[in-house]
Amino acid sequence: MSSLQIGIVGLPNVGKSTLFNALTDNNVLAANYPFATIEPNTGIVPIPDERLAKLSALYGNAPIKPAVVTFVDIAGLVAGASQGEGLGNQFLGHIRTTNAIVQVVRAFTDPNVQHVTASPQPKHDIDIINTELVLADLQSVDKQLPKLEKLAKADPALKLSLTFVEQLKRILDSGKALTQELSLDALTPEEKIVLHDLQLLSAKPTIYVFNVDEAGLSDTAKQTGLKQLVAPSQAIFVCATLESELRGLDVADRVELLASYGQSVSGLEQLTRAAYKTLGLQSYLTAGPKEVRAWTIAKGSTAPEAAGVIHTDFERGFIAAEVVDYADLIVAGSLAAARAAGKVRTEGKSYVMQPDDVVEFRFNV
Repeated sequence: MSSLQIGIVGLPNVGKSTLFNALTDNNVLAANYPFATIEPNTGIVPIPDERLAKLSALYGNAPIKPAVVTFVDIAGLVAGASQGEGLGNQFLGHIRTTNAIVQVVRAFTDPNVQHVTASPQPKHDIDIINTELVLADLQSVDKQLPKLEKLAKADPALKLSLTFVEQLKRILDSGKALTQELSLDALTPEEKIVLHDLQLLSAKPTIYVFNVDEAGLSDTAKQTGLKQLVAPSQAIFVCATLESELRGLDVADRVELLASYGQSVSGLEQLTRAAYKTLGLQSYLTAGPKEVRAWTIAKGSTAPEAAGVIHTDFERGFIAAEVVDYADLIVAGSLAAARAAGKVRTEGKSYVMQPDDVVEFRFNV
């Protein structure tokens, strides 16, 4: 995986665009009325990784290239969006190719900020969004089924695909998100391909971001209740106002401001950690005088698969991987010293990558 992509959804005026601006250091319109976001906004953001600066120092302040996450913020959805109400439905297509969906939910009270209903009710608001995603998926499946039925008549090998899509339709007809009823691990390889090709929104892993006020950041009772509301999906709690204040600050000032709110980790770090956990991802590192870089891969990836993220030729012509643990390399102070201490090892094609691996691949094309 070369880049993590996350779609941001939510009702209007829940802090979606404010959060997007803070995460991406962008300046899209964040206004106190519905549909302030007309065009979808995209921001590519470096993932915070303190290991990179330390590795850079070992290699003469080599340039740093962190792994990145792409956020796509679409117009707020309202009840009836799947039938054309509001503007959000026009842009659902922009998040169909993302790896995961972040649903921003308003969990603060402010009479000066409009809400599409009388008052913010997290469960009610979540139900609206999830219903619209299910209905949008139902439209997609209903469009594909007649085509698939015709193809299956001509090619009996497609009957299994047809049966699977009919199963998806039954789930969606019941009003349930596909993630509620399907276990991705239990799907056959063919079913996974069909699901991937359909790009259904309610089949994507969802992370819930509750936008709270300053007091909500430390209200553990409230947070526990909201976590239970969306379990087993991950929930994180951010104050979009705080995230906005963090923009443009250097590291020391960011740490100080976060601490003043009783926090140690920014919303971006929380969100990327949650995304990595939800999607089963990890990163590995490459380091040298030309650049120090983090690469995103799936957990369980072998060394050749990890090499393929850099370039397909690396995977095709893989010979071996020279691996040292990040902590061992830092303690040693240089790759030569780590090698002298017996901390550098050569791994073959069956090696499963670990999160703190610093790697140099040997390959032949």
